[in-house]
Amino acid sequence: MSSWPPRSSRWCRPSSCSSSSSATSSRASSRAASAAASPRSFTFTPSTTRKEFRMIPHAPWFTESRFGMFVHWGLYALPARHEWVMNRERISAPEYEKYFEYFDPDLYDPREWARAAKGAGMKYVVLTTKHHEGFCLWDSALTDYKSTKTPCGQDLVAAYVEALREEGLKVGFYHSLIDWHHPDFTIDGFHPERDNPEAQRLNEGRDMARYREYLHGQVRELLTNYGTIDYLFFDFSYADGSENHKGIWGAKGREAWGSEELLAMVRELQPGIAVNDRLDIPGDFATPEQYQPSGPMVVDGVEVPWEACQTLNGSWGYDRDNLDYKSVDLLVRMLVDGVAKGGNLLLNVGPTGRGNFDPRAVESLRGIGDWMKLHSRSIYGAGEAPWTPPADARYTRRGDRLYLHLFAWPFEYVHLPELAGKVEYAQLLNDASEVAVLELTGNRQAVTTAQGAQPEGTLTLKLPVQRPDVAVPVVELFLKAGV
Repeated sequence: MSSWPPRSSRWCRPSSCSSSSSATSSRASSRAASAAASPRSFTFTPSTTRKEFRMIPHAPWFTESRFGMFVHWGLYALPARHEWVMNRERISAPEYEKYFEYFDPDLYDPREWARAAKGAGMKYVVLTTKHHEGFCLWDSALTDYKSTKTPCGQDLVAAYVEALREEGLKVGFYHSLIDWHHPDFTIDGFHPERDNPEAQRLNEGRDMARYREYLHGQVRELLTNYGTIDYLFFDFSYADGSENHKGIWGAKGREAWGSEELLAMVRELQPGIAVNDRLDIPGDFATPEQYQPSGPMVVDGVEVPWEACQTLNGSWGYDRDNLDYKSVDLLVRMLVDGVAKGGNLLLNVGPTGRGNFDPRAVESLRGIGDWMKLHSRSIYGAGEAPWTPPADARYTRRGDRLYLHLFAWPFEYVHLPELAGKVEYAQLLNDASEVAVLELTGNRQAVTTAQGAQPEGTLTLKLPVQRPDVAVPVVELFLKAGV
């Protein structure tokens, strides 16, 4: 296996680079001292009258939006074998640099990305500014391992930010805490060089303090040079003994990243930014990945804002031969299921090496957009409801509207416990056609051709036999005052 470092020195220390964004300033350091003593977190007071979704006090747009796009893009789009290809195939940094030499996304048009996101009903987009491979999509002054030094020659982040703002979308950055290219990032159990018999010797010349300075300096660049940034997704911590990463040698967490100081700097530079929970210290929202939570996310006994990050096909980066695409119906159900439990959905697209979206991804986004055009008011600004829905259904609530999402279409009648006397009017959301509201109470027996009585407090809806031709039919229920 090839030795470290790579043949060309594509990085430099913040102190030796000319840049408008320097390493962590003394001002941020002083603020970090207080943050280290008491990491910023938020207290959420549960409602005593009904379930209400939790909001981020300084970023209320997050829970209002409910639906965003994740974009994983980097050199790994060229091998097109998963974004962790460097790790999975134990590719050393020098070997991996062939992709740097050939990175030329001539079809990159972030305006098309932004229009696709907006058309799907998404309200914000999150781009990988740097993934674990260490390659930077912006013109960082702290390294030459960046897009402007490839045949591409562009600051890809600058164009992305401009395109999102033109479409009125919130701007999000993903930034990897891990960097398998940087010569000071120590080899550990996740590193592509983990099986190198010389790993321990190579680590002797590495200095995580220098890497930490580089990490903080690059985050400062991103949060200084591109105006207001609404969202930041750090990825990821694997502290020694942590529940999800047991047995990883050389594990890294808050001390490796200087997390308290880093978060303090982020808050100083972008006071309104929403930051995730992967710094190994509290963040603004939880981030379940590649699974649907069974209920609201709870931290220390309190429900918190959360966002499920999901893929179209199981891979984050462009993965040419991965055909395991989820259906549009399933993706819509995942969105609804999350909102019904107080969460957001961040749905990923991995652009190709030429910079465009794969046709299969475009088709999925259009299908979701078709549903959102008719049903978005059951998603935006909506959250949990206090009632238990019938089988194969989910409730969301926004103000005086309750939305019944029917994952399976029943024959004519659907029974809603505890809602008798609470609904003024009901209609199908896709076309605003009336749905009959009944209360089948008393001692009425089910007979040959008639429904019997339902348990006390049950509201019954009489539905058309024909299922609406949409991914997930929705009944909009107008609640009575005070409900």
